[in-house]
Amino acid sequence: MEKFADEALIEVSSGSGGNGCVAFRREKFAPRGGPSGGDGGRGGDVIFEVRRNLRTLAHLRRRGFDAESGRDGEGRERHGRDGADVVVPVPPGTVLRDAATGELLRDFGKEPGRWVFLSGGRGGWGNVHFKSPVNQAPRKALPGQQGGSRKLRVELQVMADLGLVGFPNAGKSSLLDRLTNARPRIAAYPFTTKIPNLGVLSLGSAHYEDRRDIVIADIPGLIEGASGGAGLGIRFLKHISRTRALVFLIDLSDESWSGAFDIVYNELEAFSPELIRKKRLIVGTKLDLAGTAERLAELRAMFAPEPVLGISVFSGEGLPALAAAFSALAGEAEAAEAVGEAAAGEPVREETEG
Repeated sequence: MEKFADEALIEVSSGSGGNGCVAFRREKFAPRGGPSGGDGGRGGDVIFEVRRNLRTLAHLRRRGFDAESGRDGEGRERHGRDGADVVVPVPPGTVLRDAATGELLRDFGKEPGRWVFLSGGRGGWGNVHFKSPVNQAPRKALPGQQGGSRKLRVELQVMADLGLVGFPNAGKSSLLDRLTNARPRIAAYPFTTKIPNLGVLSLGSAHYEDRRDIVIADIPGLIEGASGGAGLGIRFLKHISRTRALVFLIDLSDESWSGAFDIVYNELEAFSPELIRKKRLIVGTKLDLAGTAERLAELRAMFAPEPVLGISVFSGEGLPALAAAFSALAGEAEAAEAVGEAAAGEPVREETEG
């Protein structure tokens, strides 16, 4: 399976330059003054900016991004105002392609930075530039240079922040449906989920400057023997390796609840020891059912002092605390990943323009 790719089709346009002005001095003591037409202003640029607080391309969909055109020059050698740039914010890992040809235009890295994609048009010269000994009153000015326009396909290829793991019917798809914009298939029988579903938990302001997006993957249910190929085990485990941190969901209404964590943990370890070194959170589910509150207390005792949360997707119990825990876990996992990359000597990409 390919990496998670969020896509958006957008059109971007840089601003055109303002036109030069044809004007002459007409003052009381200079009725036949020379040329005084100012230059047009420069058009604004289209700039892509990587912002680490973004996780998706939802803010780009069905949108055009147009820089401002420069203003025309005026008399008395007044230059037109330059047009404002348009800044297109994108998450780390964004890839830009030409919408028509698929040509790769830019592969952004993980670090914040700015890149000028389309430069604005130059402003046209006013007639003050065309005065000469043989032409004292030029009536010539240049038009501003036209801005550019491109249609782009923007792709985001990034691993999920959190992966939900557990037995089939542990409540992973229901939780994803409740917390995020995903709409996974849900039914009361095993292996409803055949491929990972991805959703986005958005916390904070709806404005991209203040928003914290957490990508959550609903990994298809694991069974004992998955690392040896039982069920769809190998395929499932490969999906898990793309997540930054793991959330173990344990169905407290199941009679085998007490051994569920160990089975899933052992399958992860057998597939790759790297998986069990990921940061994790343990969550007991289905607290709305009889007897599960007592089992949650036992589960917490089993893993003390590690925090264990309890939730009910049906009643909503524990979901606000879980959302806050997801935010903290995703932040810790991202910070740990950055430390690991620095220790490995991964080069940091510097800000570039042009």
